[in-house]
Amino acid sequence: MKDGVDLLVLGAGIAGCSAALRAADQGISVVLVAKDELGGSNTAWAQGGIIGQPPPEEGDSADLLAADIEAAGAGLCRSAAVRQLAEEGPKLCRSFLWERLGVPFDLGTGGTPDPTAEAAHSARRIYHAKDATGLAIQTALSEAVRKHPNIRLREGLCLVDLITSPHHSLSPVRVYEPIRVHGAYLFDPTTGEVEGLLARRTILATGGLGYLYLHTTNPPGATGDGLAAAYRASARIVNCEYLQFHPTTLYVPGKPRTLLTEALRGEGAQLLNRKGERFMSKYAPDQMELAPRDVVSRAIFQEMAVSGESCAYLDLAPVAARLDLDEHFPTIMAACRAEDIDPHRHPIPVVPAAHYFCGGVLVDLEGRTSLPGLFAAGEVACTGLHGANRLASTSLLEGLVWGFHSADAATRELRETVDPDPGELAAWRMPEEPEETDPLLIDQDWRLIRSTLWNYAGIVRSSARLERARSDLHYLAHRIERFYHQTPLSRELLELRSGILCARLILNAALQNPESRGCHYRID
Repeated sequence: MKDGVDLLVLGAGIAGCSAALRAADQGISVVLVAKDELGGSNTAWAQGGIIGQPPPEEGDSADLLAADIEAAGAGLCRSAAVRQLAEEGPKLCRSFLWERLGVPFDLGTGGTPDPTAEAAHSARRIYHAKDATGLAIQTALSEAVRKHPNIRLREGLCLVDLITSPHHSLSPVRVYEPIRVHGAYLFDPTTGEVEGLLARRTILATGGLGYLYLHTTNPPGATGDGLAAAYRASARIVNCEYLQFHPTTLYVPGKPRTLLTEALRGEGAQLLNRKGERFMSKYAPDQMELAPRDVVSRAIFQEMAVSGESCAYLDLAPVAARLDLDEHFPTIMAACRAEDIDPHRHPIPVVPAAHYFCGGVLVDLEGRTSLPGLFAAGEVACTGLHGANRLASTSLLEGLVWGFHSADAATRELRETVDPDPGELAAWRMPEEPEETDPLLIDQDWRLIRSTLWNYAGIVRSSARLERARSDLHYLAHRIERFYHQTPLSRELLELRSGILCARLILNAALQNPESRGCHYRID
């Protein structure tokens, strides 16, 4: 067991890096753990933008932003969380990301960030860096993290479990004490070893779980590791049925899906069926292509179901009439050209894909979870901000705001309280006679999980589909757990164990909620 640190931050996207920098600025010694190399998080994949502070002439306000968030959340938002983000977030985006870190947002004639529009927003308030905003933010955060003297970066480590008492205590009498988090067990794939890293406070910022679905905009590492670890530690988990699908990803059979940013529709791109007809007037006549994501995703799904086609189409001609596509959307144009698609001449084939997890580890306004010693921020956390459906470009800002608040709260606790003695905690034990790992088994189990969730717990759900999925994955979960205890650890095995647990959390939550709301849509 490694010597304890003051603050352990698990995850190095916008939430984790922001939390680490905020705490380090206050003199706290921080260990920041990245699953991949720093910069490989889901944050870097975000294209569209982040809510910033627009100029006064835009007529925006905290009240207007809050109303937009509440409308997208379909009546399930936590009002206090909405208010906190609406009042603090845009200012923090400007002061921290642009002014301090120098994120290269696209600038207007006045030399300040030039905001654009996005679906379901009532004002032009979205800061962007072409169509690679997340990458620009992540790059700036990574550079600041590497330079900070109070941050020790650990790259390429996988979360195995949170260290908790009494779960991992050697003394049996500690079973009578409340559960408390004391750090984490971390696996190093290069050595095959597990280390126990003790920490006085831990911030979970491990991101989402989009890779559980067959079609997703997320990177392969988005396997729900933090959510699964928090569940095993007995943290309170909520709203797992609310998985948002992005309406528009580039559809090329047999290829991974490439996200086509919301900003395209914000700038006037139109959805068409195979006949070249706009169809959003049938589903959202007032908002058309700028309707909330769940509405647009179901509309595309319905059009595909009625026509039997494998995709719909996104026409960029209205955008090209006003903007230089290569200048404003270079990433998307490069992806299209790689598939011999010319958006100037033909509409782009699109399908919805799993994009963002609105549920997670329940936290308060300062990022505290139900377990003492543990905070959470970013996509792994459920702040209540998104309710039943996320408003575009709020996720990066939520990670920033709750990254700051969790760091501030953890810092106060470190300075103001004396932690109870955790007692003797167990070191990690490997299987004494491990079996050989068969990568084909892991690959096949992943195929089953991803196809099952996509087919039975995707954009449109029913009791029969969900029951079938739960039954199919119940037996698989037992096989995976047995496999986990009998074979040497690997990153692939840890991710599979997390994935099957998170899949079951989604299915159970979806079955228990018969009401269609936001991105949880039941046809029965």
